[in-house]
Amino acid sequence: MNSKERVRAAIARQPVDRVPLGLYAVDHDTIAAVIGRPTVVRNQLAMQLALWEGRRNEMVEQWKADLTDFYRKIDCVDIITCRDAMLMPPAGGLVSPLMSPPYPEPGAPPRKISENTWEDVKGRIFKAIPEVNEIKCVHNPVTATEQTFCVEDFSDPVPEPEPPPEEIFEVFDHIAAVFGGDRYILGFSGGCVGISLPSGFEQGLMLYALQPEVIAAMHRRAVVEQTQRDRFWIRPGADGALFDQDMAGTIAPYISPAMFRELCLPYMKERVAAIKRHVPQMVIHNCGCNLSLVDQFIEAGFDCYQSLQTTANMDIGMLRKRFGDRMAFWGGVPLETLISGTVAETRQATRRTLELAGHDGGIILGPSQSIARGTKYDNFMAMLDEVTA
Repeated sequence: MNSKERVRAAIARQPVDRVPLGLYAVDHDTIAAVIGRPTVVRNQLAMQLALWEGRRNEMVEQWKADLTDFYRKIDCVDIITCRDAMLMPPAGGLVSPLMSPPYPEPGAPPRKISENTWEDVKGRIFKAIPEVNEIKCVHNPVTATEQTFCVEDFSDPVPEPEPPPEEIFEVFDHIAAVFGGDRYILGFSGGCVGISLPSGFEQGLMLYALQPEVIAAMHRRAVVEQTQRDRFWIRPGADGALFDQDMAGTIAPYISPAMFRELCLPYMKERVAAIKRHVPQMVIHNCGCNLSLVDQFIEAGFDCYQSLQTTANMDIGMLRKRFGDRMAFWGGVPLETLISGTVAETRQATRRTLELAGHDGGIILGPSQSIARGTKYDNFMAMLDEVTA
């Protein structure tokens, strides 16, 4: 089996020659340690500064070169995701995919006013915080107004979408061209309905309780809009599509399973079916304790669940025992072990997952979320060593 065949079989819960490996996303410090040079890949500070300094094309070319070198050097990853080849900002864009809102005003980059500090034309102050590798808005004089919603807001006919700028897919298309011959490429779609939270977390959740008809109307419209976008966003060379949204805390989902079944599942099911007209398999990435929603994710048509947060009671062994006849699972090595554990503990967690999977399919080995910033290089290499032994 090559990697593409191995992952397809594992997701379909069919026998494999060995357990496939996938990393979901790899942060810049691990990539730099592997390729032997600093990188902008998943490096918010470096990406944001490159955009504000007019070096967008240089940044994109470095993403291409560094990701290519990374995957060639370790040469054992079977599935490569769109998270590892994120959407690039278009020409003239000022916001990296890693930056959190509020964003700078479009049109012109913020001006530097002191060391590590910038101001945009609306008076927002942004500060670089090197210790956490972020640029954050630390002062926002622009007052947000609370939105109100009604069903009529979502009742107008949906216009035909404009094609997105092709340059936003540059890195993904490059990685698919380089590795897509034998690696499984997990790509984008036009979107998928999950737990939508219009106008922020708190107000969004209140709508579920007080105006469920608005949520249903918004989801009906989203299905039409997202399905129209699929023809642009599902790229040539994609073997499957990834839906990426966190819907739970460490104890339970944000809404009850009954409310999810009424207000989310019908639209999620419709979207998964539409996406599968383009690609045969779908993976859901969803942090938190979603145990009470897994049956509904299976009913919606998802084939594989990624982001098995061990601190949120999403143990891969338990999930395989309860749902493994209907869904594949991707994870097994706790993120916390990779960051703060020992090499021996990392090897033990990796071996446990390999033994649990056997050759029956249904499991992709990887971190419980991603290879996050702060992962110990020796632990990362120990995990790879166990997979390839």
